[in-house]
Amino acid sequence: MKNIRLFVYAAFIIIGVVIGIQSQISNPQAQSQPDKPLVFLLEVDGTINPALADYIVKGIETAEKRNAAAVIIRMDTPGGMVTTTKTIIKEMINAKLPVAVYVAPSGSSASSAGALITVCADVAAMAPGTNIGAAHPVGGGGQEIDSAMSEKIINDLTAYIRGIVTRKARNADWAEKAIRESVSITSKEALNLKVIDLVAESIPDLLNQMDGMKVSKENREYTLKTAGASVERVVPGLRFKILDAVANPNVAYILMMIGGVGIMMELYNPGLIFPGVAGGICLLLSFFALQVLPVNYVGILLILLSVVLFILELKVQSFGMLSVGAIISLTLGSVMLFETGELAMRVSWAVIIPTVAAVSSFFIFALGLVVKAWMGKPRTGKQGLLGEHGVALTDIDREGKISLHGEYWNAHSDAFIPKGARVRVLRVDDLSVLVTNDPI
Repeated sequence: MKNIRLFVYAAFIIIGVVIGIQSQISNPQAQSQPDKPLVFLLEVDGTINPALADYIVKGIETAEKRNAAAVIIRMDTPGGMVTTTKTIIKEMINAKLPVAVYVAPSGSSASSAGALITVCADVAAMAPGTNIGAAHPVGGGGQEIDSAMSEKIINDLTAYIRGIVTRKARNADWAEKAIRESVSITSKEALNLKVIDLVAESIPDLLNQMDGMKVSKENREYTLKTAGASVERVVPGLRFKILDAVANPNVAYILMMIGGVGIMMELYNPGLIFPGVAGGICLLLSFFALQVLPVNYVGILLILLSVVLFILELKVQSFGMLSVGAIISLTLGSVMLFETGELAMRVSWAVIIPTVAAVSSFFIFALGLVVKAWMGKPRTGKQGLLGEHGVALTDIDREGKISLHGEYWNAHSDAFIPKGARVRVLRVDDLSVLVTNDPI
């Protein structure tokens, strides 16, 4: 058993090391040459989520350390979370090198959050046959937000984007229209309306057209030297793939709950192994996801408090009041777990209600087993023999032998008991039992 647990701990350490190593590897497909400028290429092909933001932030940081001439984000996205979009835009604005967004290949789109990221880039480009726009904010499930909240979000987002787009000398009126009216345009229309800077057929074409462009940011002007540059593509590693799968608030929350229940099952029944291993893995994955999600630590403390209250219910007779408090604490903690006003970054009620019900049922079931064990009759030791029935193997005239639980016991009695009679244990005296005749 000890060896199995050591193996499990070692497995956790190895997983952590692998994830750490993967997070540091960019997996370049092309190596830069000393006489050529270096350009990093990041790929966005999917929704804008916290895992993607983490990938872009680390990609830009790596490009800065390598003294790259620029970073190109090749984009094809249906949109995503507003908070994550702002994180990416903030990183692009504050990067110590020019960042270009290129909507490509043909047939791709920069919709919703993707459109906002594109128009806020230092260089905005699109491939022929692509489109951009439809940036009206919606709820996490694609549903419309109620009018009061929608107006507040739209006004805030419009002011935020207009300020940045104006500084980039692009069409701020169209950007506002894309947010308020969900308009969408082609690459050619975007170029004519000054929404983007370039239309390029390919990455080499983009590099040639970008060459010589001047980009101003943080009171510093950059002159792009990208013609014939070496392109180093940053391939998402294992870390991104895992984070992309678990960075959804609902998934992270469910993993946390499963992990907690698994660990508690192992503590209640040491040696089961599987609940402890599965719970540990789920808990570690949830912690991995929480590093990029806007966690509210009051929510985590409320969830931990609910666990403490459930455990105290097993130790203290509170007539169920501690369990009620634990359920309330667990529900409040679930609602407050992520600190954000964006619906897409909150745990859904459709997830909270069944999860709280399942976790509460588990603890209440465990509580029932403990109470039953406390109230039940002992099954082992001397106390477990009291009141049990056996059969006299010999006549018991003060002393004799009986069969009890399939075992032979020395027995004594104050009254004569004939052989074959049914007896009941009154007391255990060392290796002998005091019995009485117990006729059916």
